[in-house]
Amino acid sequence: MSTYKIHPVVVGLNATDQGIMTYMRGYGQAIHIPIYVFYLEGGGQKILIDTGLEDFIIPEGLEEELGLKAEYFEDGLERLGVKPEDIDIIIHTHLHNDHCENDALCTKAKVYAQRGEIEFMQNPHPLDHRYDPDYLEGMEVVALEGEAEIAPGVRVIPTPGHTPGGQSVIVDTEGSGKVLITGFCCNEKNFPNAGPAVCPGVHSDAFTAWDTVNRVKDMAQSGEIDLIVPCHALWPGQQGTIA
Repeated sequence: MSTYKIHPVVVGLNATDQGIMTYMRGYGQAIHIPIYVFYLEGGGQKILIDTGLEDFIIPEGLEEELGLKAEYFEDGLERLGVKPEDIDIIIHTHLHNDHCENDALCTKAKVYAQRGEIEFMQNPHPLDHRYDPDYLEGMEVVALEGEAEIAPGVRVIPTPGHTPGGQSVIVDTEGSGKVLITGFCCNEKNFPNAGPAVCPGVHSDAFTAWDTVNRVKDMAQSGEIDLIVPCHALWPGQQGTIA
């Protein structure tokens, strides 16, 4: 069985409100959320989960306050010994701009996303301004329909609701077991220890988003997965490599 080390790379920090993460909770609580690229080391192919923001501005002192270091996309990959043109596979959790702005730099990569997400990106509702089909222009895109194995030890499951075609990525690791990187907007507070998980604050369908986040929590409680990595939580960037 192939196993991987998961390297979180912080490619931006956004100022927002906790209510953006947790529906009907936390409104008025100012937070910062990291924008991540996850590089999977192992298995013979160079795999990225999302490609993050192309550009960003970090207020002075914020990185030290949060215990995070933000890097430009190319710089973060270089630190890991990789260049964008080395990447074989990009797996997109979803196609909001903060998850796909650097795709074009990965000139040899094959891009995997759910068909419903790709189709929505081509003709998004005006309310959701974060889609731009230009980010995938010229890329080799594989439209998935449901669960799929992308590489040995790496598979995706549909997790819609935050967006119409979101997908979460389950990665086999040696020390942390099966690690699920969420395909929907959330942080630590979406997964309280007691009671149901909390629906993402931004969603295309609130009922579906609630079902999705609680399915993921149920997977963790049943042992189907061993660790949930919320895609905008602080701790992956603070901790570093998940092995």
